[in-house]
Amino acid sequence: MVHAHAKYVAAGGNRHPTAADWDLETGLLAYGSDRNVALWKPGDKRLNGVTVLLNGHVDDVTVVKFFSLADGWPNLLLSGSADRTIRLWQSDPTLDNVHITVGVLEGHASSINCIDTVYERQVLASGSADATIKIWKLNFVNDQWETRLLQTIQTSPKCLPLTIALAAFGTDDLLLTAAGTKADIYVYAGSNGSVKHQATLSGHEGWVRSLAITARQTLQDGDFLLASASQDKYIRLWRFYLSPGSTRNKNEEVNRSINYESLLSNKTYKVETPTRSCSITFEALLLGHDDWIYTVQWKQSAGGLRLLSASADSSLAIWDHDEGSGVWLCTTRLGEISALKGSTTATGSTGGFWMGLWSPDGQGVVSLSRTGSWRVWNYDGDLQRWMQGLGVSGHTRSVLDIAWAKNGSYLLSTGSDQTTRLHAEQIDGQYGSWREFGRPQIHGYVLNCIDTIGELQFVSGADEKLLRVFDEPKATARLLRRFCGIKHVSECDLPLAADVPVLGLSNKVVVDDDEVEDISPQVPSSDETVAQDQSHPPLEDDLARHTLWPESEKLYGHGYEISAVAASHDGRIVATACKASSLNYAVIRLFETKGWREQKPPLTAHSLTVTALRFTSDDRYLLSTGRDRQWAVFRRDGADDEIFRLEAKNPKAHSRMILSACWASHAVGRIFVTAGRDKTCKFWDLHESEGQPVSTIVASAPVTAVDVLPLAAQGMLALAVATESGNVIIYGVDQAAWAVKSCHRLQDP
Repeated sequence: MVHAHAKYVAAGGNRHPTAADWDLETGLLAYGSDRNVALWKPGDKRLNGVTVLLNGHVDDVTVVKFFSLADGWPNLLLSGSADRTIRLWQSDPTLDNVHITVGVLEGHASSINCIDTVYERQVLASGSADATIKIWKLNFVNDQWETRLLQTIQTSPKCLPLTIALAAFGTDDLLLTAAGTKADIYVYAGSNGSVKHQATLSGHEGWVRSLAITARQTLQDGDFLLASASQDKYIRLWRFYLSPGSTRNKNEEVNRSINYESLLSNKTYKVETPTRSCSITFEALLLGHDDWIYTVQWKQSAGGLRLLSASADSSLAIWDHDEGSGVWLCTTRLGEISALKGSTTATGSTGGFWMGLWSPDGQGVVSLSRTGSWRVWNYDGDLQRWMQGLGVSGHTRSVLDIAWAKNGSYLLSTGSDQTTRLHAEQIDGQYGSWREFGRPQIHGYVLNCIDTIGELQFVSGADEKLLRVFDEPKATARLLRRFCGIKHVSECDLPLAADVPVLGLSNKVVVDDDEVEDISPQVPSSDETVAQDQSHPPLEDDLARHTLWPESEKLYGHGYEISAVAASHDGRIVATACKASSLNYAVIRLFETKGWREQKPPLTAHSLTVTALRFTSDDRYLLSTGRDRQWAVFRRDGADDEIFRLEAKNPKAHSRMILSACWASHAVGRIFVTAGRDKTCKFWDLHESEGQPVSTIVASAPVTAVDVLPLAAQGMLALAVATESGNVIIYGVDQAAWAVKSCHRLQDP
């Protein structure tokens, strides 16, 4: 019986300002990652990273919100998606790290953009790209959740809501503020089922991206404060006066030395319901960000009310109210300084922070950058400063290929987000187990395939006509030696570091410290590498700037985008293929790694794109599969180890295209497995199959990837099968009869 469990999850966050929330009670941070909701506990001293992935949506998760309800009711996690639904998740009290779907809200005609809740009324509101806002009522009866749509608000003038803020108002009424693809903020008030438009707050000059409203108990006089953040780079504060006759703006003093008169207004807005009325005035204009502001969030602390803002200028700002002058001041700024900002991924720029969140105790903040990575800052009371800690990271788009180092010491992954990432296991246990230790390649094209060449090189192929070979630098070698116990024979011959020229795609080797200073001040010198300067694994800033691998070779010859690559286990041969629609381009090109010359003529067997290339463990055979539904095996010429010749092929191996293949252990013979879109995995014996598979496994969905555990134990082989639906299944296969003896589906972490 074969069993397996998830040990490490690398999941980048979705680039939506509303796609994350931090629970005040449990300390869990939930964020959208592609179609999943990832759960992470930043306050966990073990730093285990993502522990749970919740799946159920069929499109990107765009909104995540925790909902604390009435006493005695279980708390909920809400997630909205581009699939036009809102899912309600509840933790299973009998199992750790297990959440189940307890409801699905349907009714919107387009993607969900924002969600807010008000626990006093057990009500939530959702805004969608269909230009509507829906108000829902939740009820927990007989251990079952009941949901009811109370009202649908059609925005007028038409505005796509990007943010909403809810508050309890009066005895049984609601106060709803909404904003989006207009420069105005719309205020609605009324009973749960009859909320009506009451006022339009004007002043911003760009789309409003975030609204945050304070709880009444946070202000001494019971008023509300509403913060609005806009693409005009400003934050505006609005005061909701609930006391009768109190409409005076408490912050009347304005710095008149700067001409901001056009941005300021003392107009009073009125909001009335049968049970309550209030007045709204402009309170303050907060200046300080240099680019769009994506999110704002209030936090009540011992020192008073504080506001956190996150901006596309790659900074977080913490604003405090000075009681003496009545002015809101930016007391803390976290993130990148202006000298290190850039406009492209090649310079390591984060491209801005998409959101900022307060920790439950107010002593920490997190932000999500464009690279999909979370940055963490915690306030150190002894040092009286904010210190950056370890966050979590991962790809932001589809992972297209992975490759182990030949000795299994680390894992490389690459994908549609145009990055290659190095993952390794930390051995000291202080900071958890697996994590990202390097970002060797930051490219300008989608990276389709990758493989390692020995322990110190890898080759990758992208949506371009060439392949690139990279060498491990000293900085990465020292990191892996220090934290992961991965040692090389000699580090003296390794290149120092790498740098990407402006508007370039090639990682250039940095030869000496002077060149480091001349080319890029962001690349560390030989005596101040990341590994030497830090007592912890690399932070996001280090990963983006200091862990690039220099490019040593380019391999030319293909006419279209690279589709597959494989390196022999002895490191002497690299096999490559490109996308093709004819025989002329559906060839396999071999490169010897000593001089990086192509071995001609190229191997021919396929008529369409080659999808997979695999060498046997002894490198005597090369297996290829393609979209033309056939497999082919090439044998290494005994007289010349650099030459391969066609040994066998099967033009009708599958009824649909073959997507993946692998070799079984050499100990059981020349057995290989192919998997395709026809939902089958087939075992083939190279010398005895006579055109027919020795065994076939039928899956429930098209099979996209397959691999075999190379060590046979107790006469069994472990076959891992991944399907298009996202399932990973481990089959225990009897190697004598090639029959399935056990089946174990990997559970989501």
